[in-house]
Amino acid sequence: MSSETTRLLLIRHGATAANERRPYILQGKGIDLPLSPAGERQAAALARFLRQRPVHGVYTSTLYRARQTAHVIAAPHGLAVQPVPGIGECDVGRWEGLSWESIETRDPDHCRRFLEDPSQVAYPGGESYADVLARVKPVFDRLLDVHRGETIAVVAHNIVNRVYVAHLLGIELRRAKELHQQNACINLIVRGPAGTELVTMNSTFHLPEP
Repeated sequence: MSSETTRLLLIRHGATAANERRPYILQGKGIDLPLSPAGERQAAALARFLRQRPVHGVYTSTLYRARQTAHVIAAPHGLAVQPVPGIGECDVGRWEGLSWESIETRDPDHCRRFLEDPSQVAYPGGESYADVLARVKPVFDRLLDVHRGETIAVVAHNIVNRVYVAHLLGIELRRAKELHQQNACINLIVRGPAGTELVTMNSTFHLPEP
């Protein structure tokens, strides 16, 4: 790899009980659950995949599910995990802990407007996708600058990853909800002399069969 090339492995944390519920519930930043047994297996699979690859830094959201995932990844490399408050999950406001079915019943008008354009319509009492991108993009830019020529892993969240990936792809931010980010997926982001680009999105081939 060229000394001018920087790689950011943007990872979604392993699964929690909230992710596995059917219908699942929004956990945002207020529900701070640990990894489920399946999420622990996903984190272990990430660590096995990355242990033979150079990783020069491991950063994480401060939420427990992300920190757990990051510690498992960092251990084979002997790295200390570095929490970064700015990449915590989207604040979903009063919809925290609700399923989409419940949201549509309780708050139909706001739900309709949000689903039409989450880039501008915020979760009630929370953030819009534009708010999240404005918060997280400077963090990713700084990490890419600090680790020029190196490879780093960053463990974040569904909406955080979606909005940053949408930004890199140059698609309308309202469509970020259409981008898939499975638990423990990897997005490969590369910065070189020509700029920053997304190379791989939502890669899950390293994970065990469900």
